[in-house]
Amino acid sequence: MQLALVEYLPILVFMAIAGGIAIAMVGGSLLLARQKPYAEKLTAYECGFEAFGDARQRFDVRFYLVAILFIIFDLEVAFLFPWAVSLAQIGMFGFLSMIGFLAVLTVGFAYEWRKGALDWE
Repeated sequence: MQLALVEYLPILVFMAIAGGIAIAMVGGSLLLARQKPYAEKLTAYECGFEAFGDARQRFDVRFYLVAILFIIFDLEVAFLFPWAVSLAQIGMFGFLSMIGFLAVLTVGFAYEWRKGALDWE
C-alpha cells in the first residue's frame, strides 16, 4: 500500500511547486504593482461600450450554429492528428471508424451550411 502512495510523490511535488509559483506571482503583483483603483477602473468591461438592453434577450440562432461549427472543426482536428500518427497500427478498422466519424461531422457541417450559418449579411 505504501509503495503505491510513494509513486504519487512526484505529482504532489509538482502541485506544491505550481501552487508556490502561483502564490508568488499573485503576491509579487500585489506588493510591487501600483494599486490605485478608481470607480471607472472597477466597472465591468463590456466590449468598450456601455451596456444596453436586457441581458436575457433572445439571440439569433446563427450564433449557436457558429458555436456548433467551431466545435465540429475542433473535434475534427483533435481526433485527426492522433489518428494520422497511429494509422499504421490501427489498420482498416481504424480507417473505417474515422471515415464514419468524418461522415457524422460532414452531416453537421452540411446542416449548418443549409441553415445559412456561414452567410453573414
